[in-house]
Amino acid sequence: MAMANSENSKWLRATIALAVAAISTTASISVYVYTRKSKELDSKIEELEISLKASLQKCAAERKGRIKAQQAARKALTQNNTEKSKKTSYPMTPIGTIQSCFATRYGTPRQPLLVPLARACLVFDTSMVPPAALEGLLEYSHCWIIYVFHLNTDLEKLWKPPCNSKFKAKVRVPKLKGGRMGVFATRSPHRPCPIGLTCAKVEAVQGHMVLLSGVDLVDGTPVLDIKPYLPYCESIEGATVPNWVKEDNSLSVASVHFSPEFMSSLANCWVTAEGNSLYASPDELNILIKQVLSWDIRSLSQRIRPHSVLLKTGNDSEGHTFSDEDDEVEVFSHENGQGPSTSTGEVMYHLMLEDLDISYKIDADGNVIVEKAILCPDSQRRQQRCSYSMWRETLE
Repeated sequence: MAMANSENSKWLRATIALAVAAISTTASISVYVYTRKSKELDSKIEELEISLKASLQKCAAERKGRIKAQQAARKALTQNNTEKSKKTSYPMTPIGTIQSCFATRYGTPRQPLLVPLARACLVFDTSMVPPAALEGLLEYSHCWIIYVFHLNTDLEKLWKPPCNSKFKAKVRVPKLKGGRMGVFATRSPHRPCPIGLTCAKVEAVQGHMVLLSGVDLVDGTPVLDIKPYLPYCESIEGATVPNWVKEDNSLSVASVHFSPEFMSSLANCWVTAEGNSLYASPDELNILIKQVLSWDIRSLSQRIRPHSVLLKTGNDSEGHTFSDEDDEVEVFSHENGQGPSTSTGEVMYHLMLEDLDISYKIDADGNVIVEKAILCPDSQRRQQRCSYSMWRETLE
């Protein structure tokens, strides 16, 4: 019995010793594995830190190089060194486009705000101008619009060497009955840089669009920038202008009347034109027509020879907005939907508003008779336009 107990005791001690040895071995292995993994992790972290540092250095070097490249490209782009002079130019891209009630230049007011009901929608390019850029604009009553005279017939001169551009130093001025004035004393669109500046009333803002009124902008005008009008510093008390600029009756008409069939012809056209119009009704459009024709919108040549049956056809049938000063003596062809047509010895003029062709005549005493309205041909109608229905809730 004592011998059996002794053997059991030896077996137990041996078992415990083996267990302790196994535990010690396992612990040693675990410590070794942990230590190895820790070293591998530290090594990876070190490698990542080195890689990150190298990437940051590379980015900094690339940024530095990119800035230098941009500066060099800008310098090469904007500086044109010649033997005689050094000129600088700045490339600009339009940020939006005007959708105007004035389909062509003929009839577009010579100055802003002369026709209060003249509406246009300024549609911004959302890839360049996010809607957030328009926040706060509606708090101003008016804004300045900087744009391009994109339909000028002399734009090709911009791509010629300055010595060959042949821009005119003086332009013809309607209020001077064709007399000439220095281009920088006028607002003629025919300028060394064909950039226009106009003021318009801000009616509503919606997303990336602004509804304007009182505009003197032709449809499709590219816009470079807009700025709010600030009366406290931009309305200059005591400012003076030459006598020939002062508002007078030289470009106004005696009266505007509508023929008996005009309203019925306009109502018939409205059935088709309504969905594409910036106006709420034929009556409102009728008011616009009267406001536009209250000014003599004919060119200088047409006013000098108002009742010639055989009219010379100019090839500038789609120019830009008339300014107060015409550079050229221009007549328009009715084949393009703008100019005079003749019948029975009378001259009939054609005003294009939105998708309508408004025919009218003017007598020797300056009385305007609006004859009728017809729809433009399908090929000349404008598609996917901003319309009054888009702004109805804002305006009403």
